[in-house]
Amino acid sequence: MSTPPAQTSDERRQRQREEARRTILDAAEDLLVSAGFERFSMRKLAARCGYTPPTIYHYFDDKSGLLDALVEERMSEAVEAFRRVRLGPDAVENLRLLFGAFAAWGTANPTHYELLTVHRQRAEALAAGEEARALLDQPVTALHEAGRLRADLETSRQAFWALVHGLISLRRSRPDVDWAPDLTERAIDAMIDGLVVPEPR
Repeated sequence: MSTPPAQTSDERRQRQREEARRTILDAAEDLLVSAGFERFSMRKLAARCGYTPPTIYHYFDDKSGLLDALVEERMSEAVEAFRRVRLGPDAVENLRLLFGAFAAWGTANPTHYELLTVHRQRAEALAAGEEARALLDQPVTALHEAGRLRADLETSRQAFWALVHGLISLRRSRPDVDWAPDLTERAIDAMIDGLVVPEPR
């Protein structure tokens, strides 16, 4: 039975860097979920992950860079979920499915969604966030090109975004409310009825 080749010193250092980065990110996520953004600090993170603040800053330039890396990971998962949606020739159904998937992701990841939309301080866009936006834009753009939107393209984009943002944010800010289980589906359908011209029979 052959033995695996021994790792080189460079490979060991790379593996150690990846393990340290993973440990820091996991600890940051746990701290954010348990304490919230307002009580998150690098000092608390250092105590939780076992690495000193200088070590954390070695892997992430600053607090914003660390949180961006965390949100980027979760947004990449959202993109994968969007790509798994089985799209067809009906742009309205594609819109319904994709924005429903977006609402589901934001509801399942409220802390990361809040970081992305409320607390993020950097102007440059996250790569996964831009990819997610492009996927969500596709059915709206298709309806615009088919002449089926009652409003201009940008207004329609903003309207659907505002709707889903409100659905996600309300659930996070008012967990005491007994929200209807089919609220997301009914709200998206109502928006479609208001903004999309029915296809001629």
